[in-house]
Amino acid sequence: MPLFPEEPQIHESAQGPRVAPAAGRTAPTPRPVPGPRSAATPRPGRPGPGPVRPAPPAQRPQPTPAPAAPAPGPAQAANRPAPQLQLITASAAGALDAADEAVDVLLDSGRAPGDILVLTTGEAHPWTAHEISFGEAAYWAQHDAGDDVFFAHLAAAGRARSRPVVVVAVNGDVDDATARALPAARERADTLLIVCGDPQKISSVLGAGV
Repeated sequence: MPLFPEEPQIHESAQGPRVAPAAGRTAPTPRPVPGPRSAATPRPGRPGPGPVRPAPPAQRPQPTPAPAAPAPGPAQAANRPAPQLQLITASAAGALDAADEAVDVLLDSGRAPGDILVLTTGEAHPWTAHEISFGEAAYWAQHDAGDDVFFAHLAAAGRARSRPVVVVAVNGDVDDATARALPAARERADTLLIVCGDPQKISSVLGAGV
């Protein structure tokens, strides 16, 4: 009997070319691809999401501002307390300079320029003489604006509106006209009346008229 050569045995460990699965055989099911991470799933090596922040509190409704109080009438103006009186010693020639220095001190202390009215009894203040040269209408328009220090003669005090502080420069003779006009200056001062002049001549006037 003829001998056939032995067929070579194929070991399973040998790496040969892969053969496509034959028809009729089911291919292995592919593994599912992981989808995107949800917000609740922390990333590796990073802490998870912190606690949920509470919603901001609801804003409270703003209170409606109260309407401004009406201006005081004549009866209330008569019953208001007298303004504080301050006397600055100065000669008639130096009264204007003393009044200007008093204004500077008031402004440096925080007073608004529109709070101050300066009155003179003798010669007009240089600011008054300059501004009134452009006409009285423009001059008094600055007074009505009320946003700066205003200078006027004491004889025109009746036309001026009241301000918190009135500074009077007694730069002329203290005569009867001055004595009668000083009460008008006091009526224009809401909180403070400053008088610059000779104390001996003014004391009698202040005691009787102011």
